[in-house]
Amino acid sequence: MNRIPTFDLLAQLAEIRGEVLEAVTRVLDSGQVILGPEVAGFEREFASGLGEGMHGVGVASGTAALALALRALGVGPGDEVVTVANTAVATVAAIRELGAKPVFCDVREDTALLDLDQLSAVLSPHTRAVVPVHLYGNPVDVPALRERVGGDVAVVEDCAQSAGATLRGMPTGTMGDAAAFSFYPTKNLGAYGDAGLCATRDAGLAETMRRLRSYGLDAGDAPPAARLEGVNARLDELQAAILRVKLPHLSLWVERRRALAERYRVALPAAARGFETSEGARHARHLFVVRVPRREALRRALGARGIATAVHYPVPIHHMPAYAFLGRPSLPVTERLAGELLTLPLYPELGESEVDRVCAALREALS
Repeated sequence: MNRIPTFDLLAQLAEIRGEVLEAVTRVLDSGQVILGPEVAGFEREFASGLGEGMHGVGVASGTAALALALRALGVGPGDEVVTVANTAVATVAAIRELGAKPVFCDVREDTALLDLDQLSAVLSPHTRAVVPVHLYGNPVDVPALRERVGGDVAVVEDCAQSAGATLRGMPTGTMGDAAAFSFYPTKNLGAYGDAGLCATRDAGLAETMRRLRSYGLDAGDAPPAARLEGVNARLDELQAAILRVKLPHLSLWVERRRALAERYRVALPAAARGFETSEGARHARHLFVVRVPRREALRRALGARGIATAVHYPVPIHHMPAYAFLGRPSLPVTERLAGELLTLPLYPELGESEVDRVCAALREALS
């Protein structure tokens, strides 16, 4: 019996291999591999997809995108940044890179997203920013969040998992002061290595992020002179060219993910509970995650049936040894979910019969 992986990079590559190789050859033959026309083209095309007036700044990773966006907004040592603990460690690593302090808010039981009703309890005079995580591709209600924190607190959307998602017609990444996208290979729009992008409506902020990603230098200065203390966080031409090949496919890939997720939702056994989609949202379905009893035994049973699974995320960040200095805030929903989450296979090339096989195996194992 063929094994069903949680994600299949090669299946997608098989469909676009010719386009990818042509793009890579174009870059290599140009002799320009750093901050050239491919990066500029991808920034322009991705920002255009987000909507009129948006700016894109290509960077080295999603982590770099979040750190640069926060840095450009003035976040630094002594500031507090509110986020959630049921996210990839990269979210908090980016905050700590600036010397700021992550402050955790609990999440909603029905969506696993930041609980806006608990937000006021974790805000303080030191709060400089909030980072809502659009977990699994499901949007946080950023306009409602903005109303609760006011205009003096920056909002930076963590869109690492939400390329293709919308809330009341607004794409994720367009509702805050800035946004961070990841193009890690497994994402809805994935490079073949690390890559990321900062997005914003503010042209001045975008220019600051462009300088920050390349040592604080302005590309137009001759001789070059750093205007800001920056870092090396540039998106390279090869990854940008590959992302330009993939970008026109994104909407169809996301629609396919949605169709497969709906098939899961209808066929899942009652004991495997999914999460609700935010009101007014179109979920990007980066991951299909359910809550199950006896998770580790269930994973073993599914593995024996040739079905791979994953857990996003088994250890909340405030329980990780590296962040023990932050203390153990009370996050009961976050902690409860961490022991129940199970990620099922989901990618555009997955077949309907394979989704049915996963659901049948789940039903058998749970019984």
